[in-house]
Amino acid sequence: MMPTFEWGNEALTLSFEWTDGETASVAALRANGVDVRFGHRLPLTEILATGTGHWLANDRLAHTDIGRALRYVSHAATHDAHGDHLDVTLADTALGLTATVHYDLPAGTPMFRTSVTVANVGDPATPDAPALGGDGAIVLESVTSWVSAFGAPAGKAADCDAWTLLEGEHEWLGEGRWHATPTRDLFPRLNQQMTGHNPRSEHAVVNTGTWSTGKHTPLALLDSRELGLTWLFQIEHNAAWRWEVARDTEDGYIALSGPTNVDHAWAKRLAPGESFTTVPASVTVAADSDAATAAVTAYRRAMRIEKADNARPRVIFNDYMNTINGDPTTEKLLPLVKGAAEVGAEIFCIDAGWYDDTGDWWPSVGEWMPSRKRFPNGITEVIDAIRDAGMIAGLWLEPEVIGVKSPMAVKLPESAFFHRHGRRVVEQERYLLDLRDPAARKHLDDTVDRLVNDYGVGYFKFDYNVSPDAGTDTDADGAGDGLLGHNRAYGAWVEGLHARHPELIIENCSSGGMRMDFAQTSRFQVQSTSDQQDFRLYPTIAAAAPMLMTPEQAGNWAYPNANDDPEAFAFNLNTTFLGRFFLSGYVNRMSDAQRAMITQAVDAYKREVQPVIGGSVPFWPLGLPQWDDDVVALGLRVPAGGADAAASGDATASTGAAACGDATVDVDAPARKAFVTVWARDGKGGDVTLKLPEFAGAEAGSAAGTAGAAVTVEPLFPVPSAELPAWPERWNAADNTLTVTLPAGVYAARTFAVTAQ
Repeated sequence: MMPTFEWGNEALTLSFEWTDGETASVAALRANGVDVRFGHRLPLTEILATGTGHWLANDRLAHTDIGRALRYVSHAATHDAHGDHLDVTLADTALGLTATVHYDLPAGTPMFRTSVTVANVGDPATPDAPALGGDGAIVLESVTSWVSAFGAPAGKAADCDAWTLLEGEHEWLGEGRWHATPTRDLFPRLNQQMTGHNPRSEHAVVNTGTWSTGKHTPLALLDSRELGLTWLFQIEHNAAWRWEVARDTEDGYIALSGPTNVDHAWAKRLAPGESFTTVPASVTVAADSDAATAAVTAYRRAMRIEKADNARPRVIFNDYMNTINGDPTTEKLLPLVKGAAEVGAEIFCIDAGWYDDTGDWWPSVGEWMPSRKRFPNGITEVIDAIRDAGMIAGLWLEPEVIGVKSPMAVKLPESAFFHRHGRRVVEQERYLLDLRDPAARKHLDDTVDRLVNDYGVGYFKFDYNVSPDAGTDTDADGAGDGLLGHNRAYGAWVEGLHARHPELIIENCSSGGMRMDFAQTSRFQVQSTSDQQDFRLYPTIAAAAPMLMTPEQAGNWAYPNANDDPEAFAFNLNTTFLGRFFLSGYVNRMSDAQRAMITQAVDAYKREVQPVIGGSVPFWPLGLPQWDDDVVALGLRVPAGGADAAASGDATASTGAAACGDATVDVDAPARKAFVTVWARDGKGGDVTLKLPEFAGAEAGSAAGTAGAAVTVEPLFPVPSAELPAWPERWNAADNTLTVTLPAGVYAARTFAVTAQ
């Protein structure tokens, strides 16, 4: 009988099998009410090392000689307050290598994390093996964190052509452009079985440098309506990564990896006794994309750094976007501070330029001493005004760089900077700090501690506007190895800030949304989604943002302008409404009516959204938006327990994922409430039908909330008026949809509260 064991909990279970003649593999995965079986078996990890290769010539992550040679040694399961953990140890005894595959499953959350530790244990059976140098070293060139076939439900046959790949494209100012491609269009039918070999090509998505979402997303979905399955997978790394999907003769497969030699100039030399651990990846499988998205949302909440601001995200005002634009002064800021406080902001962040005396803030970053020219009485005059107004004071920092004109460019030792071939790496008038270096970390620790302790700063916006290409080759086995070490050191540095300053709130911004991976979002309470300055283009970015973060993290800019007409003004404010309320604009120059509209929006957000968003689950009633769609929509499902459940973490999501932390999965729990924002973008108007299947079987009530009605639909923002008329809507109980009539030829938006009685 084939050796086998199961591991997991009530939310997710993995089944493992192996034989003496074959490598161990995952035989089944059960989660979210689905049971996936893998007839086509792949190793638990694939490893490429110099002197080894593929057993079938190709440039894939899969089909490696070492992967096929690995044999089961042992496994050990543990349980603690964070969830369940499993280590499966494999060995290539001929090479003297072990690979321990780590699995982490948060309590009650149907998604798991996996990584691999490769160790050179020495004493190979063949000491003259090509993979070993004269000193017995093994040089790794790629190691997968996860690899598996697509699989199929129990009782059904695998079919590589039955799937659609959903992946995201990014660009500065153009984040969140998702598109779907059938696998039959990715992988041609080749009749390769006649040759006795698998195909050799793959659909590989690769990120280089440190803008981890600068072009592509490290998260994707594979969806099959024919099989009733959806995979969602992500690589949790803030720099170089690669994922691929491809066809084998028997099925398709998924492979997830951090940096590789072929893509990122990465290699890692392991002398006997040394080891290397991959960057993490995480995986879930569900019946459909809604349930998979709910699972990853719950996973993000379970695996992030816990901070008080996560549950009830404070309203932020930032002076930059379409406002001061990096030229702050006391004279400009004090009126904005007063105006922001009056409309209900809870955090006020002074953005770029506050440290600069030259008038050219870009190349002068790095010393982080307040400008005396911009603040003649000291920056504390403004910070005190912020705090006296009842708000938390914030500052912009770009910690990972030093401007070429900054005093720190000569004060810090050479070891503090990225180098390649003996020269400092420079990009757009910035040097890059290497946070593996103690002097670099001390400079940043001293900076943050000084600003927190001496100035009372409670919020930082961490920006990152350049990328170092391959990385640094100082004290590394290559530029890619140095880059990986730096990025891991950066994550540890951020964790240290949270440990020293428990109340500190930190925003992750990288030229807007160029670094929205989970390695980043798990360590920050706020995530900037874009630098897009055109309010007409932002809804697509805002609506897609919860694919990569929790809704309460999504900092979508609202920057209303005094010259806007009422509809454009409200459109702007709705863009931030179902995320972290993120406000800019010259509130001090606006009319009383305009300030009243901002106050109305902030009040409605604080009253309705803020208490429950930390337990909500995103959904897309029109599907994920396309960049040029005339109509865009985003929804949030509120947990059945409402505000109290969201705040306590005890609620469950309606589509099969826990709302927070240790909550248990409840696939059948009905949603009691949902918020939906609809943006009309200069289209033809008319009726649009929004899908809300969670309200199945409910009858329609009046928009005013007739007593006893099964479903009521109420405008949440803006409140209807002569200038902002209500949009006609009706609930359709027969197909669980909400039909809304939109105006034509105008940029307008509305947020609705849909409630099941």
